[in-house]
Amino acid sequence: RTVRDAARVVGVHRTTSFRWRHRFVRGAMRDRPATLSAIVEADETYRLESQKGARNLTRPPRKRGGVAKRRGINREHDCLLVARDRSGRTLDFHTGRGQVTVGQLHECLKPVLPDDALLITDGAIVYQHFAEQAGITHEAVNVEAGVRARGAIHIQNVNSWHSRFKSWLVRFRGVASRYLIHYSGWQRVLDDRRLTKPAHLLCAAVQLG
Repeated sequence: RTVRDAARVVGVHRTTSFRWRHRFVRGAMRDRPATLSAIVEADETYRLESQKGARNLTRPPRKRGGVAKRRGINREHDCLLVARDRSGRTLDFHTGRGQVTVGQLHECLKPVLPDDALLITDGAIVYQHFAEQAGITHEAVNVEAGVRARGAIHIQNVNSWHSRFKSWLVRFRGVASRYLIHYSGWQRVLDDRRLTKPAHLLCAAVQLG
């Protein structure tokens, strides 16, 4: 439901509905695995930076559904890094504007990958550098050359998650960049089929205190 519709059904003001939506989501975000295991796929997805709801914009406003001024991935895009193992456990990281860096991969992935993990990514050179520095076994799939899989070596699971996330976001008609990690965490919990009842969400929200 939209924030306004949820407020109408529950009988609260729309600002209360908005505040509690994000409180529930922040609680759900904490329900995440500590580590991944065995074969881990990692890839990024990018969304145009959004200052939706901000009172003071740091750039000229653009129409809803606008496009970047420059072609390709650049500082006008937010990066969401997703890592997913073959058992379905998923971790998401909002690394900020522009393409992901080796340093960010160390910060996000190194703590959650066991020493014996096999990391599978696309052909981006940052993953190769990260794996070499971290001492992690790494296989790359040259997606840009049309190679989708080499047997069990593929990133189809994490790319399917990206696709589900993007389709799910459409209903919100734009998500502010500062809340992107909230919505990816929400999708991750829904995808894992955890916290499926209102009582589960309420307990997660209360635990924030």
